[in-house]
Amino acid sequence: MRTWLLIFAFFIGLSSLTYARQADPPHGLSEIAAFSIFTDAIRNNDHEMALQFGLWMLEAKPRTLEGVTTFRLDRQFERLINVYIAIAEDEADPTEKAKKLQKADEIYELTFETFTEDEIDQFRWFHQRGRFYQEHHNHLAATLQDAFAWYEKSYDEDPERFVESGDGFFVRLLISNYINRGEREKAMAMIDEVEELASPELQSELDQFREQLFESPEERIAFLESRLENVTGEERELMMAGLFELYEDTGQSDKAVDMARQLYELNPDFENTRRVADIYISRGDNQSALPYLEELLELSPAEPTTGEILLELAETHQQLENFQTARDYARRASNVSAVRGEAFVRISSIYASVVSECTSGRALEFNDRAVYWLVIDYLERAMEEDASLRSLAQRRIATYRAAAPSTENIFFSDWERGDTFSINGSIGECYAWIDEETRVR
Repeated sequence: MRTWLLIFAFFIGLSSLTYARQADPPHGLSEIAAFSIFTDAIRNNDHEMALQFGLWMLEAKPRTLEGVTTFRLDRQFERLINVYIAIAEDEADPTEKAKKLQKADEIYELTFETFTEDEIDQFRWFHQRGRFYQEHHNHLAATLQDAFAWYEKSYDEDPERFVESGDGFFVRLLISNYINRGEREKAMAMIDEVEELASPELQSELDQFREQLFESPEERIAFLESRLENVTGEERELMMAGLFELYEDTGQSDKAVDMARQLYELNPDFENTRRVADIYISRGDNQSALPYLEELLELSPAEPTTGEILLELAETHQQLENFQTARDYARRASNVSAVRGEAFVRISSIYASVVSECTSGRALEFNDRAVYWLVIDYLERAMEEDASLRSLAQRRIATYRAAAPSTENIFFSDWERGDTFSINGSIGECYAWIDEETRVR
């Protein structure tokens, strides 16, 4: 090694030479001597020296080197490419930078001319040339599309290694390029081919690419339906949820209902239970919605949500004319601060509905009209609790005040304004369950 270091030092002064291809090592050195200096120069990042004592190998193409059992010519070609790239990166002059990169590109071409597919790792060389073009196309005649073409060759050579490269980065790169160029069929074909090889994260991204490629909701539905039988667990649930939304968007209500039920059976969590309840409510099937709303009450993740569900239950029972049950749910909602004002509005609405129910087929009497005083009480409480309800409450108060007992009615009943008035069985059996007090207005 000492001898080669001395030779190395002697030739440092020759770095200004131009490096033409040559079949023999420079300066009459033996192959082993030139190779040793080349190797030391590589190790010391002396790129100029590495070129002086390495370029001869491109012309001579020695497949073996006496005394070097680990010698591989393709490895030396790769080293020389990296040397040219390193020199180019240090060049400030764009023209000189381009020249050095062009030299590196020529070695790539020489590699494919020199070695058969059995002598080198074709995938690796294809892939590296693609990266070379991708990183340096601004200084070469090559374009990004040339880079993508070499990536395609590496993918064709070994799809599994290509998918693993960069944790799927190059798969994403090629598919994105196909999409951007409008090559839909190529993109779809690649997605289908790599799917089984992809990691869970990449599979998720492949599905996102597919969504970009679907030309209509119907195409996406057909794809998801075709895959549904072959997936399980969380992926299956997500796919079913996607189908549900697509069925709704495309007006396939029966399929949407069926899918919502399947999701609920698969996993009766809050979201899936909410979905089924909403379907029945939107169809006006309040009776069928009730058990799901009650389940939601148990599954509710937070107090504000609990209050909203209690209000839904109150409204649903009211529509079913289960007035007492509706009032009970509304009262429970009034204990949730976030919806207290709305709960008072709902109670007022329930009591107003009771008057309509109790007087069905007959005229309103004084006692019936007195219930509206209680309705007004709750509307006043609502706007005191929630200022955003003021406008609504005031409009309704005006309506019910007109329907409440008149001044004349009060006079002939010997009542005084402000007197307590009970809304219970004393004014009619139909009102017995209300059992609340109001005041004469």
